[in-house]
Amino acid sequence: MSAGYSVAHSSRASTRISLGVLPDLLGYHLRRAQVAVFQNFAEVIGTSDLTPGQFGVLVVIDANPGLSQTQLGNTLGMDRSTVVAMIDRLEHRELVLRQASPFDRRAHALHLSAHGKAALGRLLASVRVHERAITRGLSASEQTTLIQLLARVARAP
Repeated sequence: MSAGYSVAHSSRASTRISLGVLPDLLGYHLRRAQVAVFQNFAEVIGTSDLTPGQFGVLVVIDANPGLSQTQLGNTLGMDRSTVVAMIDRLEHRELVLRQASPFDRRAHALHLSAHGKAALGRLLASVRVHERAITRGLSASEQTTLIQLLARVARAP
């Protein structure tokens, strides 16, 4: 047990609150890291008003023009209703186009609009700044190892 971990209570800096078993749990550290990463993403990306998830969707659609919503969801581990809602938002913002699939009339083929391609191009530089900021304390080798370990954790369940 990591008894040395505690946090200052917000109303009294001298009062320490024990985190109990949390410091020993991978999930706790993953969540804390996710919050820090998402906060930095929002700060760096600024006024584009895109979430990390929406950015990821734009990247995958750009790399795979014409993929279906089902393929997108399977690739990113998103359920159908989440994919539909996200594509609705991105389509409303004129970043993504839904077109009839040439292979399955029940499916939509997803493409970035010209506006979506331009927005993604502008965002990529900011995302690189964000990546440098969140990995500042890691060597290139440590970054590679961390990505490999997180990928293994994601496949485990």
